[in-house]
Amino acid sequence: MGDDFEYVTGDGLPVPRGPYSPAVVKGEMVFVSGLLALRPDGTMVSGDIREEAMIVLRNLDKLLVSAGSGLGGVLSVTVYLDDIADLPAFNEVYEEYFKPPYPSRSAVGVSLPRPFKIQLSAIAAVAQG
Repeated sequence: MGDDFEYVTGDGLPVPRGPYSPAVVKGEMVFVSGLLALRPDGTMVSGDIREEAMIVLRNLDKLLVSAGSGLGGVLSVTVYLDDIADLPAFNEVYEEYFKPPYPSRSAVGVSLPRPFKIQLSAIAAVAQG
């Protein structure tokens, strides 16, 4: 990447296990890679979609704050669910973190690496002022 990108990690977040950045900032935009339900030490949280959703959304918030944004700056979210039938349960947790007007969002049923039930990526604006 060029010098006009900023690599972002967050305190208390797991270190990437592959060749990617958790998030990058370009201008006034933050692009967040797909987040899985991982604790800061990299161990997996799995089993319950609500617990995984909570961990993923908490990690998203921490990462965005490190990038100079926050959940209020989220413009778009993409949610990847191992079982699309988990969408109503995911929505229950999502509504604890986001309030109207909600960011744009896509939800897609995919095959995730086991044992994960959810992966989430986002695009946000850097906080102004």
